[in-house]
This record gives sequence, C-alpha cells and structure tokens, in this order.
Amino acid sequence: MLSRIRIVLVQTFHPGNIGASARAMKTMGLTDLVLVNPRAFPDEEATRLAAGAEDLVAQARVVTSLEEAVNDCVQVVGASARLRSLPLPHFDEPDDMAQAVVRNAHQAPIALVFGRERSGLTNDEIRHCTHQVSIPANPEYGILNLSQAVQILAYEVHRAWRKSAESDFTYQRPLDDIPPSREQFMHFQAHLARVMQQSGFLTQPHARTEQQLQALFTRAQPSRKELSLLRGLLNALAPEEDKH
Repeated sequence: MLSRIRIVLVQTFHPGNIGASARAMKTMGLTDLVLVNPRAFPDEEATRLAAGAEDLVAQARVVTSLEEAVNDCVQVVGASARLRSLPLPHFDEPDDMAQAVVRNAHQAPIALVFGRERSGLTNDEIRHCTHQVSIPANPEYGILNLSQAVQILAYEVHRAWRKSAESDFTYQRPLDDIPPSREQFMHFQAHLARVMQQSGFLTQPHARTEQQLQALFTRAQPSRKELSLLRGLLNALAPEEDKH
C-alpha cells in the first residue's frame, strides 16, 4: 500500500533537498518519487544527501508538468504553509490527512505535492490538487525546510498505515524487553513459593499470599532477563542445604 503513495516535488531549486527528501521518504517506507522540472537533476548533491536512499534518487521520475505527475492519482494533496482561498477541502492536521490517504491508497495511487523552497505551490498548481494540508507550526515562524515537511507528512502516513488493519508492521523490541512465556512465569512463581517456605517466611502453603505476589509481578511485567535475575536472587537466598 505504501508503494502507491507518491511524493511529488515541484521545481525544486536545491538538488540537495531532493536527496534529503528521498532519505525522509525511505525512512517511512515510501518509494515513489516524482520530480517536476527540477532546476538541477541528476546532481551529485542530491545523491550525497540521500545518505542511503540513493536508490530512490536514481529511480526518481522527472516530468515536465504537475498534471503529468498526478494524472493517474485518485487523491492529490497539496502541502502549503498558508491557507489558500480556493474551494478545496483542507486538512488542518497532518494526521487527518494521513488517515484519508491510507484509506484511499488501497485502491489507487495517491500524491502528496510539495512546492518550491521559497514560494511553495502556485494557486494554479493547488487547483490540480483535490485537497490541501498545512503543518501547524509557530505562527511567528512556521517555515519548514522542504525535506522537513516531507519527513513530517511521510511520518504521519506511516503512522496511519501502522494502525491500519492491513499493516504487517512489527515493533522491534530490545532482547532485554522480551516478556517471559507463561511457562517461565509459572516456574518463577513455583520457585518463589518454594523459597518462601524454605526460608520460614511461610510455614505452610498460603494461597492468598501467593496470589497477591503473583498479581504484583504480573503488574510489574518483568522481562525475561529481569525474571532470570529474580530467580538468581531466590537461589542466593535459599538455605544452603536446599541448594544441592
């Protein structure tokens, strides 16, 4: 689905911004980059600032008009720092835009369009769009670099996709954070109960105390590594005659 979301850059002046935008795209899983009349492309600066996304720069499609860049898209969202007095739906928040884009991208290509570094998109170019979106920022200085704007909207799209029913995204967790299996947790509970009796803390099995401790450790959600540490502590506390 992310492959159907296109980033369109219109008449980019600095080639480095093309590379930096490609990098922003790739970090969020977007791969379709279209350039409308860039001032200088291909260019070494674009490749250098891609920093790992050189493949997106190399495969970027160059066209001569915005119409050509978006004519196969079912939704075209123009990014603008200022609200235009045009009869187009406007997304006040990028996350609202992203949710709509992700819904529509299941069917056909979608385009997010970014204008020139200094002047953005013209009104005529905005008229080629179906929607507008702005990035809320400091009203006294709300100017974003082109690649920063691409990064923000690309992140919101990726976030909306992660939350969608069709997402296959898996969150990566450090090995230290992997939760214990149910079997490992039950072994720990049995070990704890055994040491409590061996140490004299409990003179006989006491279901209520064990249940309270089980609830405590369930709320704490220890990782496998932490549970192993606790079991090592229990081994150290066990009476010497019970360690053999």
